[in-house]
Amino acid sequence: MRPYEVVVIFDASLEEEAIRPVLERATAPITKNGATVTTDRWGKRRFAYEMKHRWEGNYVLLAFNAEPGPVAELDRVFYLADEVMRHKVMRLPDRVAGRERPLRPTEVAPEPEAAPATTGADNE
Repeated sequence: MRPYEVVVIFDASLEEEAIRPVLERATAPITKNGATVTTDRWGKRRFAYEMKHRWEGNYVLLAFNAEPGPVAELDRVFYLADEVMRHKVMRLPDRVAGRERPLRPTEVAPEPEAAPATTGADNE
């Protein structure tokens, strides 16, 4: 399973009751495979430039771990939804997601650096 983040910008004029079904429909393929989706609602934000004749949007950040197949379906659902102004699916690098890249058989794990030895003379 790979870590992903999705930023979705909904039309600012929509109420929460209109946004929730779109999010549920888009995340259904992800949750069907047992993954959990973390939703962070950023609220209304002003754009730096006009987008689709609007100056504000309602931002939502989704974070989850999934296989590429269900993520493609999520991307398709957001693309087809009229309520979504823009969305961006990002696969997070393993180091950013808190996981280290596994070592290859030819690689050697780096040894931790030893702390410098201190003598009693340094404390005077």
